[in-house]
Amino acid sequence: MPKLRSLSELLRTIFHLLLDSLRLIGASLQPRWRLAAENLFLHKQLALYLERQVKPRRAKAAARLTLVLLSKLFVWREVLTVVKPETFIRWHRQGVRLFWRWKSKPRGRPRIPAELQKLIAEMADDNPTWGEERIAAELRLKLGIRISPRTVRRYLPPASGPRRGASSQRWMTFVRNHTQGILACDFFVSVTASFRVLYVFVVMEVGRRRIAHFNVTRHPTADWTLQQFREVVTGEQPYRLRDNIYSSEFDSGLKGMGLKILKTPFRAPQANAFCERLVGTIRRECLDFLIPLNERHLRKILKEWVAHYNQSRPHSSLGPGIPEPSGGMPAPRVSGYGTPCGHRVVRISILGGLHHEYRLEKVAA
Repeated sequence: MPKLRSLSELLRTIFHLLLDSLRLIGASLQPRWRLAAENLFLHKQLALYLERQVKPRRAKAAARLTLVLLSKLFVWREVLTVVKPETFIRWHRQGVRLFWRWKSKPRGRPRIPAELQKLIAEMADDNPTWGEERIAAELRLKLGIRISPRTVRRYLPPASGPRRGASSQRWMTFVRNHTQGILACDFFVSVTASFRVLYVFVVMEVGRRRIAHFNVTRHPTADWTLQQFREVVTGEQPYRLRDNIYSSEFDSGLKGMGLKILKTPFRAPQANAFCERLVGTIRRECLDFLIPLNERHLRKILKEWVAHYNQSRPHSSLGPGIPEPSGGMPAPRVSGYGTPCGHRVVRISILGGLHHEYRLEKVAA
């Protein structure tokens, strides 16, 4: 209703302006003596209202604009009677602002299509832990839509997720030179619905940001932990291992497997920052939203989430990229802000809707 009312007022204003223009053209064709007589005749009638101090009704937009335009043809201050000069000048300024607003072109980048805005809002609502970089990476790697994180931020709903902080350039340089042959490992605990404490062991390939192995146990012994490494290390590539909590017998067993152990300082989580970050990601994106019932249930939850982490979750440190991209994923391509012709966006639920994966699928003819 407000849009229809404003449109009708605009059309009415244009109609009155055209009508006044026709009247002005008609008056300009009359003799000069006739226009002077008509002007004096109107002045005499207006003087009667001024003597009685009759207040005129409020002028409409069309009448204001007509008076402002006519004021350019003569000295208007001597004949102005309906309003004060300050009010008439304010009308003129309003007209100038409207003129330049109409003439000026919109600044900045063009807005992205409404369909893409809606998709960004849905991705942010469906995945509360995702920020603008994660959504931009998902669109680029999965859907072939190249869009910057800053543009994504403009269309995010309020409080849609955390933002990734800046990292140290010197530390990142060190990481690029040493990550390909480093395994990071750590234990963390999870409490079940019956308040039993379970220990989760994770091993991460730092270079690819890939979770190489994980397992769950109630009693993490040295023999059990050594067995986990036997399942990870194949001997095809020499690895270095970052740890500081295991026994000397355990270290001897790892050295026999061809691993070089790097001791991390006491109470220095930054020395094992990759695995610490991984544990935080597991908690923030998985375990903080789910309560495992028992050891088997926790292993099932982590199995589904690890598959999502390795095969679908974009990682900013990889460019962005995916540790183990699936073979059916289309190659990234620049297609503007729209999905490719003949394709649609398919949403796949992970962990009952805790996360979602987005892929392109051809529309059946």
